[in-house]
Amino acid sequence: MKHLKEILDEPEYERTKKTDMPEWIDPMLATLTHDRFDDPDWIYERKLDGERCIVYCDAEQRIKMMSRNKKELNVRYPEIIDALKKLNRADYILDGEIVAFEGQVSDFSKLQKRMHLNDDEDIRKSDVAVYYYVFDILYLEGRDVRDLSLKERKKTLKSCFDFESPLFYTDHVKEEGKKHLREACKKGREGLIAKDYHSHYVSARSRKWLKFKCENKQEFVIVGYTEPQGERIGFGALLIGYYENEELRYAGKVGTGFTDDMLDALSRRFKGIETQQSPLANPEEVESDRVHWLKPRLVGEVSFTEWTDDRRLRHPSFEGMRDDKN
Repeated sequence: MKHLKEILDEPEYERTKKTDMPEWIDPMLATLTHDRFDDPDWIYERKLDGERCIVYCDAEQRIKMMSRNKKELNVRYPEIIDALKKLNRADYILDGEIVAFEGQVSDFSKLQKRMHLNDDEDIRKSDVAVYYYVFDILYLEGRDVRDLSLKERKKTLKSCFDFESPLFYTDHVKEEGKKHLREACKKGREGLIAKDYHSHYVSARSRKWLKFKCENKQEFVIVGYTEPQGERIGFGALLIGYYENEELRYAGKVGTGFTDDMLDALSRRFKGIETQQSPLANPEEVESDRVHWLKPRLVGEVSFTEWTDDRRLRHPSFEGMRDDKN
């Protein structure tokens, strides 16, 4: 087992700060971007769809697993606690993600079946296996290491810990971000986290960490809209649907991706096709009040990350009208 002073050269070691272990560190958060790029100074990690978890292990090997909103997770994930104890290390803070998998893809809906279990017997009976993927280290051997570059933190993490399932070191690739994103999307993964290899760890949302999300695109029938709120003009969100066995089924609401000009132009187009009758086969599933229904005459293209189990779009965004489609 290597120690911090063995891994870092003298200037790097001096950049770490000798201090008592903090009781809490706000996690560093990535910023969503639609700009993909290749950069030799950035690395690209697999984006995992799970629950963020900061692990605090003090000098007595007492472990606390904390969510990003300061909730203790020890009771939920006893197998992760057991695995952390087997590391035979103390006095550290790790940052990572708790995940469950469906095949080779992390699946948040599957993880939810474990996230809300707090009873030992229910947890033992659960068939949902969980894993902790560690991607950063914030504190080790009495020293705050957040002022090290990400490159040095990753080197420290990989050198000082021998991870075995259900604990994993989060691997990364370099340089070819656009290529690696295409490969991730082909495999059905959620995307990549791009990180500046020279960046320090900051307790804030940062543009030194960026989210590259895989997005699907599909055409949907516009079946209605909601009232605008606040200073928004035109409408609040579109209600969209898709055909299944010749029935028009509800797919959710889309409230992002619009400019003011688009909101104005679309709301004017809606005036001639409003109807009192819902065109949906399942209108009772619409979550909104004060809905304006439309005859199914217009088609729009929508990007989204995935379908949920109840056949709704996750993270939808409006791309534009498809007047070329029936």
